[in-house]
Amino acid sequence: MDKYQAQKRIEKLKEQMRAIDHAYYVLDKPILSDAVRDSLKRELTELEKTYLEFVTSDSPTQRIGGKALGKFKKIEHSIRKYSLDDIFSYQEIFEFDQRIKRFLKLDSQQDIEYTCELKLDGINMTCVYQAGIFSQAITRGDGIVGEDVTHTVKTIKSIPLKLTQSINIEVGGEVYMPIKSFKKLNKLAQADNLQLFANPRNAAAGTVRQLDPQIAANRDLQAFFYSFYSTTDQIDSSFKDVKTQYKLLRKLQDLGFSVEPHFKKFNNIQEVKSFLIWAEKIRDTLDFEIDGVVIKVNDLKLQQQLGRTAKCVRWAAAYKFAAVQATTVVEDIQVQVGRTGVLTPVAHLRPVSVAGSTVSRATLHNQDEINRLGIKIGDTVVIQKAGDVIPDIVEVLVKLRVAKEKEFKMPTHCPACGSTVIRQVGEAAHRCTNLECFAQSKEKLYHFVSRKAYNIDGLGPKIIDQLLATGLIKDASDIFTLTVGDLQPLERFADKSIDNLIKSIGRAKNITPAKFIFALGIRNVGEQTAIDLVNQLLIQHKQLTTNTFIKIFQDLSLENLNKIKDVGEITAQQIYTYFHNNKNIKFIQNLFDFGVTLKIIKSQPVVASQLTNKTFILTGTLNSLTRDQAQDKIRSLGGVVTSSISKKTDYLIVGDNPGSKHTKAQQLGVKIITEAEFLKLIK
Repeated sequence: MDKYQAQKRIEKLKEQMRAIDHAYYVLDKPILSDAVRDSLKRELTELEKTYLEFVTSDSPTQRIGGKALGKFKKIEHSIRKYSLDDIFSYQEIFEFDQRIKRFLKLDSQQDIEYTCELKLDGINMTCVYQAGIFSQAITRGDGIVGEDVTHTVKTIKSIPLKLTQSINIEVGGEVYMPIKSFKKLNKLAQADNLQLFANPRNAAAGTVRQLDPQIAANRDLQAFFYSFYSTTDQIDSSFKDVKTQYKLLRKLQDLGFSVEPHFKKFNNIQEVKSFLIWAEKIRDTLDFEIDGVVIKVNDLKLQQQLGRTAKCVRWAAAYKFAAVQATTVVEDIQVQVGRTGVLTPVAHLRPVSVAGSTVSRATLHNQDEINRLGIKIGDTVVIQKAGDVIPDIVEVLVKLRVAKEKEFKMPTHCPACGSTVIRQVGEAAHRCTNLECFAQSKEKLYHFVSRKAYNIDGLGPKIIDQLLATGLIKDASDIFTLTVGDLQPLERFADKSIDNLIKSIGRAKNITPAKFIFALGIRNVGEQTAIDLVNQLLIQHKQLTTNTFIKIFQDLSLENLNKIKDVGEITAQQIYTYFHNNKNIKFIQNLFDFGVTLKIIKSQPVVASQLTNKTFILTGTLNSLTRDQAQDKIRSLGGVVTSSISKKTDYLIVGDNPGSKHTKAQQLGVKIITEAEFLKLIK
């Protein structure tokens, strides 16, 4: 962008961030997540570094925090509270280490000791003790002036009212609400039709700022401490042997303070990296939320030498875990055609790092979703990513608009084949009317070989496109006729990859009836519906084989299909239509003729258990079994596996790096269990 555009963008970013800060710090009503604020701040910081002439004193990058809330007494901190620099990558961690060595005039290869502490996602708090007796609690505020919240913080049982030594001291820590207590609080609020808290941090902030201390006493707030601020002779005497951050934390424990127990000391910055990796893995096993790790120079004398800048201390930094939200710009909206003819609008984004990967696409689902979001080409948006799922756009930042954004409307003709596009009454989807549309055919092939269908390793979209372009395949059944000789002339095919692909195709020929049905790509027939179909048919026919499969399905009436559990009227019609289409029957027969066989699965009664008729959803990565194995076990014990979470969901099973379903389950009060708890449940 040119200088004029940069100036406009900077002003828009500052305006948006002021609104976020005012809502969060002054009104105590956050409107956007911390990840979004971080993303906007990083963009603003980078622009201001490039265009120094546009940096102003009122920029959010030039101050530490917001104003204190007006309803509480304002207290000036005896020692100013400074922020920590945020870092987001391992490379930035090593750069932080090198900056410290340069400032101290040390050799770049010399080791510096560091302590690492889990970074709690709570409310920063200063507690004042006179002669060892708790006397005052002050929020951080803007770092200079905070709020007196003594009346609520005093009710927190993990904060000692009397220390083990009669000393004058100010200590810094974090007030938080345990996740279990947060869920309980929201469950009570839901029962009383009250507004739910968005997350434990907001619940803690709302509780600390209650005027009635009894409300705070009835809620389970906790606190961890990690620093002290006073520098009187009495403190110096008491702390004479405390020469490192590590010993400081031990000293706080000796005085009676609660200290988060996972802190560790490391000899150099290389060792710190292993702690960061470990912390991100265990974060979801904790009963409190963390959003990163604080890295501190261990030697307190070195901390004093390093000092601080106008905003931040030089001797510490906050490593932030990969955000699941970020902001970016919608540069275009293009339409993809799916295997059932559905047109899906996809936002093409200015590339941005989110959840540890660079994102340049986000699904917009349909025209209704675009209308709901009010999204336009050129908008600045909030995107959210869960695991490996393609990210969603969750919000448009309309205050950043510059009146050049463009409206988007779904096309009236298919972008792939030019055929008419229709939207049937009662449906959100726009569809291409051409059943022979080439784009649909490709998507059906992609679906056919996918992991939950035939699971053919080495046969990705690029290879399928190449096979179609060369005429080696016309539909999915042709895959099973491929030979080594067919593949040898193709680009990017070495002998080893050809051999592996032919073996993978051979293994895929033997498939379960449920996966076979799912692979056909019948509209509205997902993985669970395919399983329900097979289970019902096995009760009636005992076996499904290549010899009986077509006849059994052609004999199914609409009435009988409607009777199958969770198969509604629309899906029943789709199944019936599919198996009474001669072209589809010919395709299935070709599969059988080319060697595809159905694994013989005999009817097995579902074992009655505490899982019977309970609905489960899985999120994150499981360690002791695959997701498919977990789903099979749930179904064998009478449970139901779904993908969409609601108040009717009985259990959410959480593995490593869970997605957005975890947050939604917390908000809805759905029971959340770990992998270990799930394994106990299925024993």
